[in-house]
Amino acid sequence: MDLRKLKTLIDLVSESNVSELEITEAEGKVRIVKGGTAAPVLAQPAVAPPVAAAAAAVAAAAPAAEAAEGNFVKSPMVGTFYRSSSPGGAPFVDVGSQVKQGDVLCIIEAMKILNEIEAETAGTVTRVMAENGQAVEYGQPLFVIE
Repeated sequence: MDLRKLKTLIDLVSESNVSELEITEAEGKVRIVKGGTAAPVLAQPAVAPPVAAAAAAVAAAAPAAEAAEGNFVKSPMVGTFYRSSSPGGAPFVDVGSQVKQGDVLCIIEAMKILNEIEAETAGTVTRVMAENGQAVEYGQPLFVIE
């Protein structure tokens, strides 16, 4: 098929409501598919920092006493962090809250499923390290419990 004929067919498809055109001739077969609008692409970091580096950065930012003590509660999955069970609701825990093992600390929404994150140890919440509605990564520190 000659190039001018091919260009004419492409122009016809792009200017019409036809989304796909397939032509078979003795010289060969041509299929023209009109592309739709592309989904917006969000800029993402090329490489996520390793979990150990993220924990080290958090520990470096904290005073030495806090870095040496306490247990980090880390995200077990990628998702969206929520401090309460409903928008505008009271947070499950705040800094200074006493928690027991198994108490709900937050919710992480992943794939439209709300996952309750529970305390693995008893103690006092000394830091909340994620913002409500923030996207969190696997292994990202969320709370410090001492």
